[in-house]
Amino acid sequence: MSYCLNPACPNPENANTVDQCAACGTSLLMRDRYRVLQALGQGGFGATFVAKDESLPGSPYCVIKQLRPVTSSFHVLQMARDLFQREAKTLGKIGNHPQIPRLLDYFEANREFYLVQEYVSGSTLQQEVKRSGAFNESGIKQFLSEILPLMQYVHSQQVIHRDLKPANIIRRSQDKKLVLIDFGAVKDQVSPILSTASEQTALTAYAIGTPGYAPPEQMAMRPVYASDIYALGVTCLYLLTTKSPKDMAYDPATGELVWRDLVHISDHLAEVLKKMLEVSVRHRYQNATEVLRALELEPYMDSLAKGMANQTGRTARHPSGLTTDRTDSTSSASTSPSARMAAAIRARHAKSQPETTLQTGVSRHSATQQAIAAVPPSEKIAEKIAEKTMGQTAGKTSTKVSAITAAALLEAYAKGKRDFNSQDLSLLNLAKTDLSGANFHQAKLYKINLQGANLFNADFGRASLSQASVKNANLSRAYLSHADLAGADLRGADLSYSYLSNANLRGTNLCGADLTGAKVSPEQLAVARTNWATVHPNGKRGLW
Repeated sequence: MSYCLNPACPNPENANTVDQCAACGTSLLMRDRYRVLQALGQGGFGATFVAKDESLPGSPYCVIKQLRPVTSSFHVLQMARDLFQREAKTLGKIGNHPQIPRLLDYFEANREFYLVQEYVSGSTLQQEVKRSGAFNESGIKQFLSEILPLMQYVHSQQVIHRDLKPANIIRRSQDKKLVLIDFGAVKDQVSPILSTASEQTALTAYAIGTPGYAPPEQMAMRPVYASDIYALGVTCLYLLTTKSPKDMAYDPATGELVWRDLVHISDHLAEVLKKMLEVSVRHRYQNATEVLRALELEPYMDSLAKGMANQTGRTARHPSGLTTDRTDSTSSASTSPSARMAAAIRARHAKSQPETTLQTGVSRHSATQQAIAAVPPSEKIAEKIAEKTMGQTAGKTSTKVSAITAAALLEAYAKGKRDFNSQDLSLLNLAKTDLSGANFHQAKLYKINLQGANLFNADFGRASLSQASVKNANLSRAYLSHADLAGADLRGADLSYSYLSNANLRGTNLCGADLTGAKVSPEQLAVARTNWATVHPNGKRGLW
C-alpha cells in the first residue's frame, strides 16, 4: 500500500503501483525516493509513518515523522522552522549512538516538516509487558543497567528526551538491545525568539511530554535532566505493575504517586525508585550517574549500617585496618557524612517490619573481612568497608555445608519466597529444579549443583558461583553482573540475553553454551573455555 501524506486527503490509502494519490492527486513518492506504506501514530501536531527508500538498493525501511504547526501564523511558522532545523542537527549528532535511530534526512514541503530516521524492528516495552506480563526486580535491575548509560550519553550531548515512557523504548529484534526512540522535533523553549505568549503556547503545547510520565517542572515547560529521571522512574512502575500512571492513585497533598503496595521489591530498590519519583526536582536524583551509584550500593546497605553505626565507646575499624576508640559518637554523627548515612540506614530499618528469613546456622565467628566496592568519593564514605560473608574463617575457606537444605529452599520457593539474597547455599543439590525469577543476589553458591535447572530471569548479581555445576541450565535473561563464575561448568547452558557485564569468567566452561544477545565482552570470553558449539552474542558458533 502507498499512503498519501496530504492531511486533507479523504482516502489516503492507494495501491503500491501508483505514483499519485487517486483521491487528491498528491505525489506518493516524496523527494522522488520515499514511498510511505502505513501510519504508525498520529496526533494533533503531526504523524509518524513507515516508508521505503526506493532510491537505495533493496528499498530499506525508514520512519518518516511529519510535523505541521497548528497555525499558519508567520511567527509560529518561523519558530517551527528554526526549532526544526536545530532539532534535526541535534538528532544528527546523538544518532551516532548504536541505540538511537540515525537521522537519514530532513526537509520542508508545503509548510510541513519531515524527519527521516532509521527504522528499528522490534517491540516496545509497552507491547512486551502486554504480551509477557510485569517485570520482576531482576528485570528492572537489568533494564536500568541498560537504559541509564544510554541516558548518560543523551544528557552528555545536552539533550533532554522529555518523553521517556515504555512506548518509546524498543527492544531491537536483532540483538535484544534497548533503543530509545521519539525524541520529537519541536521540543525546545521558544524564549530565544520574539513572539506573543499565545503563539508560544500554540507551538510548545506539544513539547510538554506525556501526562503522568512528565514531572511538574516539565509540565510547566521548564524541563531539566532530572525530568528524564522522573519519567524513567514512572516507566519502572509500569514495568513492575502493568499499570499506567493515570491508573495509579496519588497523594493530593503532595502530588506523589501511591505505588509501594503495588510492587514486590527489596527495600533498597524501592528507595531508589522513590528518589527517582520525587516531585521536587531538588530532592530527586539529578542525573543517570547518581542513580547508577545508588544501585551499586544495594548489596552493601547492611554492611554500611553495621560498619558505620557504632555506639558510644565501641571500637570502630577503619578500612586501613587501624582501630580507634570512638568515645564521642554524638559529635561524630553531627559532622561525618558516613555517620549521617548510617543514621539514615538505621532509621530505615527501624521503620520496616521484621521479615522471616531462612536461618543459616553459621556462627558469628565464622566470618572474614571482604573489601568491597567504593562508595562515591563525593559522599566521603570510607573507600572499603568490612562485610561479613558466610563460610570463611581467618582467611581460610571453609567447606561447611549450608544449614539450609535443598528441601527447605524448594519448599520456601513453592510458597512464594523468591528472595534468597546473601544466603549461603554452597554445595546444595538443586539439579533440574525450577527457580525462575529467584533472587540470589550476592549469595554464596560455591560448588552448587544446578544442572538442568530453570533459572530464567534469576538474579545472580555479585553472587559467588565458583566451581558451580550449571550444565544445561536455563539462564536466559538472568542477571549475572559482577558474579564470580570462575571454574563453573556451564556447558550447554542457555545464557541467551543474559547480563554478564563484569562477571568473572576465568576458566568458566562455556562449551556448547548459547550466548545469543548476551551482555558480555570479548575480554571476558577470552579467559573462558569455548568450542565450536558455543553460540556467541552475535549468534555465530565457534571459538572466540
